[in-house]
Amino acid sequence: MLLGSVEAGGTKFVVAVGNEDYRIIDQAQFPTTTPEETLQRTVDYFKQFDDIAAIAISSFGPIELRKNAPYYGYITNTPKPGWAHTDFVGRIKQDIDVPIYFTTDVNGSAYGEYVMATLFNQHVDSLTYYTIGTGVGAGTVIGGNFVGELGHPEVGHVRLKRHPDDLDFDGICPFHGDCLEGLVAGPTFDARLGKPGKDVPLTDHVWDIMAYYVAQAALQVTLTLRPGKIVFGGGVVSPEFLIKVRSEFAKLMNNYVDVGDLDEYIVMPLVKNNGSATVGDFAMALKELNK
Repeated sequence: MLLGSVEAGGTKFVVAVGNEDYRIIDQAQFPTTTPEETLQRTVDYFKQFDDIAAIAISSFGPIELRKNAPYYGYITNTPKPGWAHTDFVGRIKQDIDVPIYFTTDVNGSAYGEYVMATLFNQHVDSLTYYTIGTGVGAGTVIGGNFVGELGHPEVGHVRLKRHPDDLDFDGICPFHGDCLEGLVAGPTFDARLGKPGKDVPLTDHVWDIMAYYVAQAALQVTLTLRPGKIVFGGGVVSPEFLIKVRSEFAKLMNNYVDVGDLDEYIVMPLVKNNGSATVGDFAMALKELNK
């Protein structure tokens, strides 16, 4: 029996098949082009395998994940050109009639980290996973269930207190300007400095500004949800950057609540190479199959 995973990003799709131990047996990736072409490539990939029992899809959004909603399984009003109001689940079901679990990309990653924490005997009953890359989002798992009933959280669009050295930067979010995503997503490096983040040394003050904003996000989720730990993934995040985030977090928290050892509370993903969503997808597909 094989389990299928679709990590659907705005830039690329990563598709994989694995087993009940969450191990990858085969994997492929391709660019996110038009819905017709990209979803056809997804279907063609899974058709290579005769014994796919269930599939989980972790998708960029916004998406409709309420099963009783008319547009369940759709990508809704995304700014991704051509992808608004795309029937994602319906298109896959046309050709591959197996149980399908549908959620956000960050929920998939959060679930993957939750499963891995259990396998590593970390005894964490809840966690929040942030991705900071082309965009910013977060998913929270509590007791094996996702937070969000009327829809999935849009944590990347919370408002922040501006850094005093960053007041002239308007932010890049087309909806809100200087929300969290508008201030710390990968493209903000180009907008601020005219070069990508990979070319900006960690000694540049912009990283201190970014850490101040990311620490505010960690503070918010700590004070509202009190998760067991906060995981940061995505292309912008590195172990060195998280040292700055922890330092800013400690200043902002000012010993108000105890979260334990910050090195164990604000952490990098357990799954390497931003592969948390694939592990999460295998686990969610298995869960859907066993309903």
